[in-house]
Amino acid sequence: MTSLPLAAPDASERIRAAGLRVTDSRRAVVEALEQRPHASADELYTLVAVSVPHTSLQSVYNALGDFVDAGIVRRIEPAGRPGLFELRVDDNHHHLVCSECGAIEDVDCAVGPAPCLTPADNRGFTLRAAEVTFWGVCPACAEASAGA
Repeated sequence: MTSLPLAAPDASERIRAAGLRVTDSRRAVVEALEQRPHASADELYTLVAVSVPHTSLQSVYNALGDFVDAGIVRRIEPAGRPGLFELRVDDNHHHLVCSECGAIEDVDCAVGPAPCLTPADNRGFTLRAAEVTFWGVCPACAEASAGA
């Protein structure tokens, strides 16, 4: 008998499991992040406003802050970009960023167990995680450049 993979928790379940109250805005923010990982608060607000027209940009920021504090959303800050948010947390993955179009892709841990990288001198810190951003050119931009 083949077992089916477990379904990801729905937005309300994620929020409740983090000990937070479920609201229309919070639920819509999680659903927007499911559709659009690596989105900014402004991009998420645009998506949320479709299903919850009475929401505000501030309520989206508040929800994201609560989610980051609760550990159900991760905030990443690639250089030169606004803060971006994603639901993939607790696995110490890294990111590939296209320096031409800004596309972002997840990439699993660089090498070995978390925190993936070992500094030459940890200066007494107990390391728990490493954030790595790989910058380059995505396949679509490379193909466009080659064809130009």
